[in-house]
Amino acid sequence: MHPASRRRPPAPGPDPDDWRRWAGPPFPVAIVDPGVLGTLPDGSPADTPRGLPTAYVADRVLVRDDDGRGRERAARLDQTARNLDWLVDTRPVEGKERARRRLVPLPLRAQAPQATRPPNAWVLIQQARADAEALEDPRAREAARDELRGVSLDHLLDLHPIESDPFHWSNPFHWSNPFHWSNPFHWSNPAGGGDDSPISTYAAPGSGGRQPVAYVGQPPPRQEQYAGRRPLVAVLDTGCGEHEWLGFVQHGATVQGLAIGHDTPADDPEVKPDQVGPLDGVIDPMSGHGTFIAGLVHQQCPDADILAIRIVPSDGPIVESDLVTALERLRDLARLGRQDPGKGPVIDVLNLSMGYYHETPDDAHFDPTMYDLLAEIAATGCVVVCSAGNDGTSRPSFPAAFAPWTTGAPPVTLDPDVPPIVSVGAKNPNDCTDALFSNTGPWVTCYTRGASVLSTLPVGFQGGLEPVARWEKDGRKRETIDPDDYRGGFAVWSGTSFSAPVIAGRVASMLAARIVQEGDDQAVATARAWDVVQSLQAQPEQ
Repeated sequence: MHPASRRRPPAPGPDPDDWRRWAGPPFPVAIVDPGVLGTLPDGSPADTPRGLPTAYVADRVLVRDDDGRGRERAARLDQTARNLDWLVDTRPVEGKERARRRLVPLPLRAQAPQATRPPNAWVLIQQARADAEALEDPRAREAARDELRGVSLDHLLDLHPIESDPFHWSNPFHWSNPFHWSNPFHWSNPAGGGDDSPISTYAAPGSGGRQPVAYVGQPPPRQEQYAGRRPLVAVLDTGCGEHEWLGFVQHGATVQGLAIGHDTPADDPEVKPDQVGPLDGVIDPMSGHGTFIAGLVHQQCPDADILAIRIVPSDGPIVESDLVTALERLRDLARLGRQDPGKGPVIDVLNLSMGYYHETPDDAHFDPTMYDLLAEIAATGCVVVCSAGNDGTSRPSFPAAFAPWTTGAPPVTLDPDVPPIVSVGAKNPNDCTDALFSNTGPWVTCYTRGASVLSTLPVGFQGGLEPVARWEKDGRKRETIDPDDYRGGFAVWSGTSFSAPVIAGRVASMLAARIVQEGDDQAVATARAWDVVQSLQAQPEQ
């Protein structure tokens, strides 16, 4: 036999997904530089707003097009970009047959490979504002200013659990470390990220960090036969995994033939918990997040239905443009459900456990797009509940800071005809003190337990870590607690991510009896939502 015929068959290649584990996010991330102001024709700095640090997609800019002016905004940006040796791809807002959208992402690229610096959306926006201020004609200057109010960064929104580094996504400087993705030990240490601040204690197992626990009580008592319509809580998060408590959960939704969020099984964080980092099996930071939230809602209102929509990957974050698209479709679904319940679900509560920091929240350039969408959802009689954030700061985190402020004024004009947004901070297990990590401020509506809370994780979750010791005696296996074996289906975790669904479930419980008694007329539902929100505002210590 020829030697070649005896060769072993080639070994199978690596999973193509594994090749991308160290590639980082599929887009360049930048941090707003407060020193970037834009330059006037004489070389002097323009009087443009000085931004606060926040993370955003560097090579993309968002333009508003629902008013039909997206083409003009894109052209103005492209003119400025060319002077910076960049180009704005204006095709998404061109053509007579284009579908107008609330926010349209426009790619930004260099004109030539030898460009002196890579495209940067913040630099482009600031320079476009400077170019507008340099116009001599007052009417042209005001028209340019007005157009640029519909231009914004594509922010990164983080989820709000406490992980090994409590500032993992919330801290706008997270992405500024060029070694973030190159350090192979970034994810492998489950207990700490080197941060010795008091807030970081919440990340340690035994102090509120994600860890397995045993639940020995009875499941929440869900009625098999329910008189009337059950309240429905929509959760936009990482989805929901399998758990004996949560077999009733609805996974995903479509409206007008369009899926809301993601439905691809290969990257489902509630099924495949280790998708990034080294090949060590360590569970990703956000895997199980949606299941944990669903369990908290279920504990507060066992008879509520839950609609779990997956929009966040296993390591976070989500970009603003993707969230806006999901909210647009959810709004359409909520409207359809109110107008004709037979054609869509009636959504009573929306839980959003995520947020971002805006670079100029007190400036006229602040874009109210996300608030407008949430207000349109609330106008259907849906109570919108948002987590406040985990950075121990009073800096407004959005969308939570779209709630009414007790002092001062929110950055946008709140619609007085729709139920206000509810923002939720976290309290410690003693229910007496606020968690040190919880954001706070006049924009936080109420506080409830969010540190070391117990809830559900997918029953199949088991990571790559091992028990400290293992032995066998008389045919029985003995070992210490495996720090990432969640096959029992329960865990404790901390974050305002988990305070929000406690309130969302409580809202659903408050609505449940009234839904049966009062029906689903939109005016009745809106008045009902108002009553519930006002009761939360009157009792901020939940």
